Amino acid sequence: MAILGGVAAQNKQITLEDIWSKGTFRASGISSIRSMQDGEHYCVLTRSGIEKYSYKTGEREGVVCAFSDPMRKNARPMPVVESYAFSQDEQKILLSAEFEPIYRHSGVSSYYIYYVADGQMECITREGGKQRLTTLSPDGRMVAFVRNNNLYVMNLGSKQEIQVTEDGKINEVIYGTTDWVYEEEFSITQGFYWSPDSKKIAFYRFDESKVKEYSMQMWGELYPENYTYKYPKAGEDNSVVDVLIYDLATRKTLKLDVGSQNDQYIPRIQWSQDPNKLAVMRMNRLQNKMEMLLADATTGALRPIYTETADTYVEVPDTWMFLKDGKHMLFTSERDGYNHIYLYSLDGGDALQITKGNYDVVSVCAVDEKEGRIYYLSHESSPLNKELYAIDFKGKKKTKLSDKPGWYSANFSANCKYYISTFTDANTPPVYTLHNNSGKLMKTLQDNAELKQRMKEYGVGRKQFGTLTTSMGTELNYYIILPPDFDSTKRYPLFFYVYGGPGNQQVTNSYGYNDYYWFHMLAQQGYVVACFDGRGTGGRGAQFKKMTYRNMGKFECEDAVEAARWFGRKPWIDESRIGIFGWSFGGYLSTLSILKGHEVYKTAIAVAPVITWRYYDNIYTERFLQRPQDNPRGYDDNSPLNFAHLLKGNYLLVHGTGDDNVHFQNAVDMVTALETAGKQFEFRIYPNKNHSIYGGNTRLNLYQLMTDFIHRKL
Repeated sequence: MAILGGVAAQNKQITLEDIWSKGTFRASGISSIRSMQDGEHYCVLTRSGIEKYSYKTGEREGVVCAFSDPMRKNARPMPVVESYAFSQDEQKILLSAEFEPIYRHSGVSSYYIYYVADGQMECITREGGKQRLTTLSPDGRMVAFVRNNNLYVMNLGSKQEIQVTEDGKINEVIYGTTDWVYEEEFSITQGFYWSPDSKKIAFYRFDESKVKEYSMQMWGELYPENYTYKYPKAGEDNSVVDVLIYDLATRKTLKLDVGSQNDQYIPRIQWSQDPNKLAVMRMNRLQNKMEMLLADATTGALRPIYTETADTYVEVPDTWMFLKDGKHMLFTSERDGYNHIYLYSLDGGDALQITKGNYDVVSVCAVDEKEGRIYYLSHESSPLNKELYAIDFKGKKKTKLSDKPGWYSANFSANCKYYISTFTDANTPPVYTLHNNSGKLMKTLQDNAELKQRMKEYGVGRKQFGTLTTSMGTELNYYIILPPDFDSTKRYPLFFYVYGGPGNQQVTNSYGYNDYYWFHMLAQQGYVVACFDGRGTGGRGAQFKKMTYRNMGKFECEDAVEAARWFGRKPWIDESRIGIFGWSFGGYLSTLSILKGHEVYKTAIAVAPVITWRYYDNIYTERFLQRPQDNPRGYDDNSPLNFAHLLKGNYLLVHGTGDDNVHFQNAVDMVTALETAGKQFEFRIYPNKNHSIYGGNTRLNLYQLMTDFIHRKL
């Protein structure tokens, strides 16, 4: 990396209020882009309604749904709409509003149906209370939803509700959605799916009665309340998960024989193109074997169609879809050492590998079966970039559609003739552009020009990339932000940001939002800010990612110490003033680094850190460490609890008492270990705040705390 020197022009000084209160650096976006069925138009969500645009011109053509219409029957103030979905004939629009969170990723809402033909709207949330996951049937005549852990169906004509299940109960049985750990670790909250012909619904049943409970005290009342929920920690019992199919005509429910036990997972189910065939993905508890099964929705008979195993663990595929020909499925897999796209015949045989090379495919954006093209995002040019490509079904005619290095996403039209790209790079906020499927730019929809100018005024945009080589010969990617008046003849304190968890990437050629500006603010105040991706992180293939298997924390911490030593040898770094900061897994790594790396790290900040993996959920920890019963040293050898006596520098521990993900229990034990070892440290509690520690002035307060600590202790 070439270090940029010289005295910079005077720029405006970034403040924490700019970042967290004033919205000085707030980016503009385009919300909830949806292609219409004709493939020639798309819709976006605004505060006032759903607007319709032409793909061909990028111009607005009208309003599909106005949320406030005085001509509407029984017109009343409409709450802020948060999401929308069209029926397949686009004559009905399902709207959700008034979201109330349950866990970090799910919650209940009020739902409305808008009728396109006459412009009328009605609330379909009844006296029973707000609903979860309300979904239109493919024929648009019904909706299904979850209320109080039971699955319901409503006929939109008669408004009659059918209660599909009866025994759902909080903290015991769940229908149609998932338990806490599936939501967090398998990224799945929707737990029911309409068949393509609208005649059946496949859904999950979670029996979590044997899962142990975790309680959090919620402060604020005269007598604080206890919030109790099911949380399966490493090595403990899971929910028993079943898959069922409800037939709307007979009102009978069929249970599939997927092997009801708590030592397996069903991370995905989906209907094939055949409305009588349901696909079920099954994994063993250690997650080193994944099977895809096809179930007959009438008899319940199951047959395996694909199996994958690994010496470490198998990732849930980023893409798993059935083609319209009814004969093939497309999925991603790391089976050759990198994440690639495969085409598999449902009749059996080996899968055809479509993409190949020493790079990871990130995801499939769209499939044009008519033209035989697959559009996907990958790290082919560099782990730092995520760029858009097209390829045919034989793995030929590969074309790069994105025109410059950076971080892309792509939202394709229904007919794959157009796409809307979102582009950022390390120093560019989001740019939304409209393209045809050859990659040709048709129109820039939003370029955040005002924010770009504001960034220039504040001197933001100094993130540079490089690689460092450890003493073991491993190359690690990093980025660095230098003070605007950087002088290579001076020596500066160094402040590291880390995360480091399996498959995660922080060193990417992408825009960084709030912490990005905080890091630039610290640079303005005379700090060099850096970040590295150590062993175990993503974008570099399965071997690099999975080398931390059964030994999480060891190599990550070694790399954190190596990175500090590597930068500390630079003549412009004061090696006696190196600090480290992380959140969640990053808090675990920053804590472990100042303990085991006390000779190089002067200061550490840990926000919501895992302190022992024995306290974390079993799907995550057992995927990477196996069960504590199988691998106790993997859980204990790199727990900060065992190294509290090594603390020599300055340590700030921060945790929210309402953290349902990384429990406050972790912080309590760390405090106990440090006190037992006779060590002094600083500790901040945020009452009732969850893992993200936000709400009101909380984030501003937190960053004021951390900034002050850095000034005092680094």
